[in-house]
This record gives sequence, structure tokens and C-alpha cells, in this order.
Amino acid sequence: MIDSKQAAEALADIDDMVHRVRQSRVYDLASQMMILWGGLVFAANFATWLWPHQGYYFWIAVYILGIAGSFAISGSNRSSSGVRSFDARMLIAFLMFIAFGFFCSLVLGHFTPRQQGAFWTIYFMLFYALAGLWFGRAFIVIAAAITVLTLVGYFFVTGDTFLPWMAVVNGGGLIVGGLWMRRS
Repeated sequence: MIDSKQAAEALADIDDMVHRVRQSRVYDLASQMMILWGGLVFAANFATWLWPHQGYYFWIAVYILGIAGSFAISGSNRSSSGVRSFDARMLIAFLMFIAFGFFCSLVLGHFTPRQQGAFWTIYFMLFYALAGLWFGRAFIVIAAAITVLTLVGYFFVTGDTFLPWMAVVNGGGLIVGGLWMRRS
């Protein structure tokens, strides 16, 4: 027979374990998506650097492939865990997020290509930082690191090397962040 103090401690241990398993599951799913998006962003930055006049098409392809890949990753994880994390509401939220970004950068901002590169990276990192408020500090650390390195590149990387810088910082940063989250 256990007393109420021991029962409370046991329930607290169970609650702690549930929290850690849930965070591990979120980190696993997020790491897969970060690696996917990181690879796409890396490739698109380099492709835009090599063929700047087709950059718009590369980035549209990134969004289409990234959303499709996110659905695929979410669907494959649903079959093993019973939880679907990228559903229709998430798609609508993502599309609203993208639409607002386009409105800000194309209608309000009239950004140069360099400003576009910095804006979109920092804008997406805001999303990661916000996710970190609910799902764990790793998201915030990754977002802060990529944002700082983006700003370093924006202000200090000169000439035609900004897009390769962004490929490494943004795409590579997401890949490294995704791999790090797998170990967390």
C-alpha cells in the first residue's frame, strides 16, 4: 500500500515521462521536416545563384515539394503513432503565413533580391521561434542562430556570394538543426 505522498510522486514521474516522450515525438517529426526543408532551401539558393532569372520557379518548387513532403512525413508518422501533425488546418495556416509574407515583401516592401533572401529566412525563423514556445527550446536556438547568421551575411557578405552564404546558413542550418533535434 502506498500513501498519498508516494502516489503523488509516482504520478509526477509518469507526467514527466509523458512530457519527455511527447517532446521526443515532436522533435523526431520536426527533425525530419527540417532536414527536408533544409535540403530544398539549400538547393534553391544555389540554383538561384547559378540561374538567377529562374529563381522564382525554384522557390515555387520548394514550396510545393516542401508542403507535399511535409504531408508525406506527417502521414507516415501517423501510421506509427496514430497522430497526424500536418493536417488541413496546418496547411491553411501555412498558406496564410506564406500569403502574408508575399504581401509584405512584394506589395508593401518592394525588396531587392538580397533583401528578399534575408526577409524570408528571418520570417520563417520567427515561425520556428514561436514553435519553440510550445515544443521546446531547440526550435528557439535554431531560429536564433540562423537569424543571426542571416543578418551577418546581409550586412557583411559582399557581392555575389550572398546566395551561397544563405544556402549554407539557411539550408545547412536547417539540416544541422534537424540532425541535432534527433539527438535531443
